[in-house]
Amino acid sequence: MKDYPQRYRELSAQMEGLGRDLPGPMRAFESLHESATVEGALDAKTKELIALGIAITVRCDGCIAYHVHDALKAGAHRREIVETIGVAVMMGGGPSVVYGAEAHAALEQFERVPAEV
Repeated sequence: MKDYPQRYRELSAQMEGLGRDLPGPMRAFESLHESATVEGALDAKTKELIALGIAITVRCDGCIAYHVHDALKAGAHRREIVETIGVAVMMGGGPSVVYGAEAHAALEQFERVPAEV
């Protein structure tokens, strides 16, 4: 079983390293992420749930780690994340069932660790 809190920490460190060697694109990506998740017609929690649904359907383990973490940090509740998994399964079929199960495992792991990973 994957350790999603550990994966989150590893990815954070890897992206920091990439940012040192590729500062322009990484700063641009960070700016894009911040702009896309700022409160607007949709709150940050809803935007993170959308990102999680997309992460499941495109089958991105690292994205699942990040967006489960960030959805919880933005105030998402367990049931909201579980229902997001359900919508992703509806849209992505069988492969999304597998990655939805991964997202569910990530949720359970992040629920057992302190709020800030």
